[in-house]
Parts: sequence; structure tokens; C-alpha cells
Amino acid sequence: MMPDNVALFAAIILLLPMFYLLLAAPAFLLVKLDVRPVALLLRAMFNGYFLTLAVAGAVGTIAVAVEGRAVLAMGIGLITAFAVSSRRWFLRRMDAQISDQDPGDADSARRLRRLHWGGMLGNAIQLAVVVACIPYIAIAPT
Repeated sequence: MMPDNVALFAAIILLLPMFYLLLAAPAFLLVKLDVRPVALLLRAMFNGYFLTLAVAGAVGTIAVAVEGRAVLAMGIGLITAFAVSSRRWFLRRMDAQISDQDPGDADSARRLRRLHWGGMLGNAIQLAVVVACIPYIAIAPT
């Protein structure tokens, strides 16, 4: 059995933004999110994550589709579609929380913190799925 280099490439470029968020997002658990510049930095980090994941997913989808692995292309395409739709929903919710924020408003900061946790959880689930699938997608079909 030969390794499928294109599928491995697609998995690796998907993992890069996921690992970035896995390492960068927990740092925001140590700061107060009711400080506007901190909240805006958190928003920018999630925006960059979703954009990078969408681009990496599109590249991966095209690469494996050209290789002839339609099922894998659909799987990566689903991750890409989820990133695009999640970005719109997530950033709208985050913008609403940031604009509603008053200094010292604990409820607003709490809602923003829940969004932060949700984003990290969603990323962790996607990361676990991609890592668990690597042994199955990395082998070229015979």
C-alpha cells in the first residue's frame, strides 16, 4: 500500500489552522473579555481562523477532487462549508456582544466567554475528526 500524498497534503493544510486555534485561543481564557481591545483581538483571531480554514479546505477539496477521491473531497468540502457558514454566524454574534458591551457589564462578558468556549469546542471536535481520519485517508485506494 502506497501513501496518498495528495490526501495527506489536504489533511495537513486543514490541520494547520485548527492547531493554530487550539494553541492560541486558550490564552484568552486568562484575560477579561470586557476590555474592548481584548475582545476585538479575540474576534480578529476567530475571523482569521475561519478564513484560513475556508481557504485551506477549498484547496484541499480541489486537490483531492482532481486526484479522483470524491468521498474525501465531499468530506473536506463539508468542513469548508461549515467554516464559511460558521464564520458568518459566529462573527455576527461576537460583533453583537462586543457592541453591547458596557465597561463592567459582567453578563455581556459572560456571553462573549461562552461564544469563545463554543468556538474552541467546535474547533476541537473538527480537529479530532480530521486526526482520527488520517489513517483512512492517507492510504491510496487500490
